[in-house]
Amino acid sequence: MENETIFGDGVNIASRVESLAVPGSVFISEKVFDEIKNQNNLTAHEMGYFELKNVSKPMLIFAIDKIGLVVPSRSELKGKTTQPSNRLAVLPFVNMSADPDNEYFSDGITEELLNALTKIDGLQVTSRTSAFAFKGKNTDIREIGSQLNVDRILEGSVRKAGNRVRITTQLINAADGYHIWSETFDRDITDIFEVQDEISGIIVNKCRVKFTSKEQEESHVKAPTQNLEAYTLFLKGLHFYNKITPADFKKAIKCFEDAVALEPDYANAYAMAAAGYAFLGATGQVQPKEAFEIVHKYSDMAIKLDSSLATGFAAKGSAYLFYDWDWKKAYNSLIKAIDLNSSATDVHHMLSFYYMITGRNKEAIDIMEKAYLADPLSPIVNKALTDVYLFAGRTDDALRQAELLLDLYPDMRVAMELKGWCIGVKGDWKKAAEIFEEVHLTLIKHPLKGLGPLGCAYANLGETEKAMECIRKLEQLQIEEPGTVLDMDLAMIWISLGEKDKAFHYLFQCIEKKMGTIAVVIAHPMFKTVTNDPRYKELKIKMGLDVEN
Repeated sequence: MENETIFGDGVNIASRVESLAVPGSVFISEKVFDEIKNQNNLTAHEMGYFELKNVSKPMLIFAIDKIGLVVPSRSELKGKTTQPSNRLAVLPFVNMSADPDNEYFSDGITEELLNALTKIDGLQVTSRTSAFAFKGKNTDIREIGSQLNVDRILEGSVRKAGNRVRITTQLINAADGYHIWSETFDRDITDIFEVQDEISGIIVNKCRVKFTSKEQEESHVKAPTQNLEAYTLFLKGLHFYNKITPADFKKAIKCFEDAVALEPDYANAYAMAAAGYAFLGATGQVQPKEAFEIVHKYSDMAIKLDSSLATGFAAKGSAYLFYDWDWKKAYNSLIKAIDLNSSATDVHHMLSFYYMITGRNKEAIDIMEKAYLADPLSPIVNKALTDVYLFAGRTDDALRQAELLLDLYPDMRVAMELKGWCIGVKGDWKKAAEIFEEVHLTLIKHPLKGLGPLGCAYANLGETEKAMECIRKLEQLQIEEPGTVLDMDLAMIWISLGEKDKAFHYLFQCIEKKMGTIAVVIAHPMFKTVTNDPRYKELKIKMGLDVEN
């Protein structure tokens, strides 16, 4: 303080936060929220991240939620914030074709265009998952711009009829909804890549404030194939892949494999097929040995055909991470994928796994918080951020993130389970059991599936017979579906029952079967009771991990 004037970052931040608030509201920073969040009589509503003037990193802001106080929508806020520059969101193009089944085509064109734009230096493009969260919704453009923190939005429509396609596009200023540019392209479907390249070039030149004073004319879209039937199969594969369920991943893989059968040099299709098999292998939907042999084969082919594809290196990294346990090669492959496409938040997700596995929780949190800023509506990013908070012991932060994920996706099974784990780890296993029971009865609806978390909750409540019934049902499922891998679920229930010998039996089975996610799962809070057991260190040694971490 000097002459009754106060200096410092704290005062600057307080001033900027205050400037965001509207009359009748009280705003606080995340740091203040952490101090009050355990007060039962004081709650706060998350407003999202904001870039504040003279503040280096975006800040998470909360509004006090109490009777008599105003909690505004984000679009109402006007304050001393810096405006985002050269940040673009590509909303899913609307299918205007007579056949609603052509939606795969409009979604695919959107995604292909988005991928082309991410390769342009100086242009920051919101990830697909956040942009596609607005699909089918009539959300005001200004609200979308605020939620995604972008200054421009590309939207459009696709009408496909036979071999003709009409693509209508509009580039919009997010601050006021003003149309910067719009155009309609009527072409033969054989010219689809030329259209994508033309649109990319126009957008670059409309956003060139920080590029150069000259218009840029280089090509941004490289035709991945000249075989339109193969390209159509690829777009159908993307459609199924993005549904993120085991059954749809299998449909996607079939489309990608059919595409490469028609076009043996189709790098993108090999890369996406590899990514699909990586998911199935890592989650135990296919035997890991079978799945990851294919991942290596397909990712190698993708990289050989096109070394600029981030997806190929990401899939290769997943094989090193979840099957080979070659930590150095996993890290190098994932970093290469991020270098090729910094917007690939799914790769950040895998890199956070690497950091958790190697005991570097701070790095895991840092990279997922960064991914969250870039892709705030992504279910994968929100889920991964919850995981890293939970595994690092920041259970309150994990619970808050799980609840935010449920706000975005109320019926998401993994979000409900994460909330249950957080509540259980905090000590309320009765409430956790109620959540897991709801998941089992209303979402899974299968008598033998989804019983791992529920069995753990029963065990921690001392309801041993209920926990044993969960074990018996899981063992029955293993008999009925021998292709699945349930050893990790069984290990976690036995740990919760205090049966360490039986738990380690199943953990070593995971090692034997190369169930790669064991490297992550043994860092789960449920395993804290056995970290000093010599067998726990033996597990880590078998996976080539530092036993000190």
